[in-house]
This record gives sequence, C-alpha cells and structure tokens, in this order.
Amino acid sequence: MFINSVLEQFDIIPLIALRINFLDFSVTNQTVLLVLIITIFFLFFKFMTHEDGSLYVIPTRLQVVIEMIFKLVTCIIINNIDAKNGQRFFPLICSVFLFVLMSNVIGLIPYSFTITSHFVVTFGFSLYLFLAVIYITVKTHGVHFFELFLPGGTPVLLAIILVPVEVISYVFKPISLSIRLFANMMAGHTLLKVISWFAFALMNYSGALFLLHIVPLVLLIPLFVLEFAVAMIQALVFSILISIYLNEAVKLH
Repeated sequence: MFINSVLEQFDIIPLIALRINFLDFSVTNQTVLLVLIITIFFLFFKFMTHEDGSLYVIPTRLQVVIEMIFKLVTCIIINNIDAKNGQRFFPLICSVFLFVLMSNVIGLIPYSFTITSHFVVTFGFSLYLFLAVIYITVKTHGVHFFELFLPGGTPVLLAIILVPVEVISYVFKPISLSIRLFANMMAGHTLLKVISWFAFALMNYSGALFLLHIVPLVLLIPLFVLEFAVAMIQALVFSILISIYLNEAVKLH
C-alpha cells in the first residue's frame, strides 16, 4: 500500500464540480460527511421515540444511550449555568455536543473524513455559536452588555488598560475555541496515520524488518482507543465552554 502523505486524509476532494463565476458550490467529501452527520442526527432521535415524540416507558438500548447523554448535558448545564436559567439552553448544548461528537468519531473510520480537523469548519461553527451568545446577551441585558468589558466602579485610568484587554480577550474566544478542537483532532489523526504508514513501510521489506511491522500495528490499538477518548473529551470541552459563555450572557459576569 502506497501512501503519498500523512496529510492526504485532510484533503477536500471535489466530487461534483459546480462553479458559478467566482463562487464554488461543488459537492465535496466534506459536504457528504456533513449531510451524513445531519442524517444520523435526525435518525438517532427519530427511532428513539414514538411517532408523537414521546419516549418509551420501557427504554430501548438506544434510548438508554440518549438518556445517558441527556444526563451528561444536564450536568454540564447545572455546573456551568444553573438549573433555572440553563434549562432553556438544553437543546442547544445537547445538539452542539452530539454534532461535535459524531463529527469526531466518524473521522476515526478508516478512509473517512474528519470535518473537525479543518479550521475553517471549526471556526465557522464557533463563530456562529459565539454570535448567538452575543445576541442572547444583548437581548437579555441591552446596553449593559458593555459591562462585560468595564465592570462598574472601575477607575478611569485602569479602564484605559482594562477595556482593550477585555475586548481582545472576548473577541478571541471563538478563535481559541475553534483552534482547540481542530488542533487536537488534526494532531491525533496525523499520529495514527504516521504510525500506520510506518507499519506498511516495514511490510515492504523482508526478514527481521518485516516482523517489526507488528510493533506499530499493535501500538495502533491503544492509540486508537486514546483518539476515541480525545474525540469524546473534545466534544465535552466544547460544550462546557459554550455553557460558560452562555452563563456570562445570562448573568453578565
């Protein structure tokens, strides 16, 4: 098996070319994965409930899984917002958690594609959520939104330094959020590809070198388990940070 580059797994490949002047509407492997994730997302809830949307009294195995996820999201909300104010954000945070989790896990399938390993995807997703947080803050507190950058009672001289620092820190939140997700997913997948490439490279030799290919292949097993754990942890961290931003939006601190 010949591998051109360990980074070829991150290539966006056009499947159906569709260009209108300078606009590109081509269907790519990234587009297909996004549609697949949304479809799985829909079917996951569709087959978990009755036709009227209610849950089963005696839960199925799938319902048990989703109930565990609901409990996890509820704990995130209670710990980072509170039960009263955070309840209305449950659908948002649960959807964010499941979307990031499925995007990360699907990328672990061989010959698949990890959409969260691209900064443009994670940044677009983070920016959209961050703009939603700003909208909630302004809608809830009005002009008091600017108290995030200048707490009451701050001396004028200190405000000259504090306000620019707080504004820069606030603006960089979606950037840091997206970089954290994309960097972790890209680094882990690259490591897996490097080790698998090394194993296949050793298989081209004979004798002792051929036998040595067993070592990286065995090493792939714990690394794959670790990468699966990272995929889950990154979805959890992403959801927790969004909850923290929503807490600031609701309580303005």
